Amino acid sequence: MGDGDKIRVLIVDDIAETRENIRKLLQFETNIEVVGTAKSGREAIQLSQEMAPDVVLMDINMPDMDGIAATQEIRKKAPTTMVVILSVQGDQNYMRRAMLVGARDFLTKPPMPDELTAAIRRAGATAREERGKRSQGYVAPAGGATQPLVGARVTHGKIIMVYSPKGGTGCTTLAVNLALALHNEETRVVLVDANMQFGDVAVFLNEQGKNTILDLTPRADELDPDIVEEVMIKHAASGLHILAGPTRPENAEKVTAAQFTKVLQYLRQLYAYIVVDTCSYLNDITLAVLDDSDVVVLVTTQDIPSIKDGRLFLDLMTTMGVPLDRVAFVMNRFDKRIAITPEKVAENLKLEVVAVIPLDERVVIPSVNRGIPFVLDNKMQPSARGVFTLAEVLRAKLMSVEGEGAEKVIRR
Repeated sequence: MGDGDKIRVLIVDDIAETRENIRKLLQFETNIEVVGTAKSGREAIQLSQEMAPDVVLMDINMPDMDGIAATQEIRKKAPTTMVVILSVQGDQNYMRRAMLVGARDFLTKPPMPDELTAAIRRAGATAREERGKRSQGYVAPAGGATQPLVGARVTHGKIIMVYSPKGGTGCTTLAVNLALALHNEETRVVLVDANMQFGDVAVFLNEQGKNTILDLTPRADELDPDIVEEVMIKHAASGLHILAGPTRPENAEKVTAAQFTKVLQYLRQLYAYIVVDTCSYLNDITLAVLDDSDVVVLVTTQDIPSIKDGRLFLDLMTTMGVPLDRVAFVMNRFDKRIAITPEKVAENLKLEVVAVIPLDERVVIPSVNRGIPFVLDNKMQPSARGVFTLAEVLRAKLMSVEGEGAEKVIRR
């Protein structure tokens, strides 16, 4: 790996011994390079602008300016630099404040070496992705969706299909939380409900607005940003945009697959990610989403019918000529007491399980009933960590696919 591929890290801590300990810990990582250290928040802000690190490891407690205030300034002045907060206090209030000002992760000191390097790699991948988007023409206007710069070469937004051939595997819960995990000020996300009869995406976010997909499909050939902006439901707590399904089942037939495809393709111009929640039945619209998607999040659980249906779906994809490298295989509601492990399922289906979302009924079910997704309510609990891991895997996967596509264009 060349130096240009390394994740550039700036270490910020007012204690020299701590800075040195972290530097020594990271020096053995071949894909991480410590480019500098800072002993104060103000120095961190200055060095972040001068050195343009991918990741800043930021202590919270410093004499001149606390790490949260410094993070806020760094994110303003160097928005493609990601910040990982380190604190001796695992206090939920600290964590919430850190995330609100744009911190990418929050670790309790002293972090475990594997935990620290994993956080740096996740943040580094995000930093590279954001720089790539900006260099290719993405900007994030203050009032709405990401829009392309006029005259710039724009990379279209990516469509992420969340699907399970077996009902009851938690697809909607996963789609909602995944969309929120991917969404931030620089990377706008829209969550689309493709279940035309009994879609619940808006309910899961406690945002049951009047506008639905039916307000866009009749105008599928004449869409513009103002029309889309008017129809979108805006999630008050996060700013996530939601395109809800019809409010009544009998209206499902009013949406054709051709119209839905045109809407999805138009949304590529306005958003970095389009997360689509689909029903388990392979109807025309679900198949249209499958055809258009850049990655399919295939959701399974530990029960035999779910695994069997997952295998049948993979066989169908092969028959349809859809490459399996477009699939991100996820095990949801994982219960370690059950002998069917992710490794065994991966071996059975001959496809790697890229993320495991632990079973936590005490967190997940109340979050659904309250309409407050658990990644917003508590980022540190296991289910949320599983979703954030999935988000990072998808970012990296989509960047890889885009890179391969660009390479093919160059070769031509």
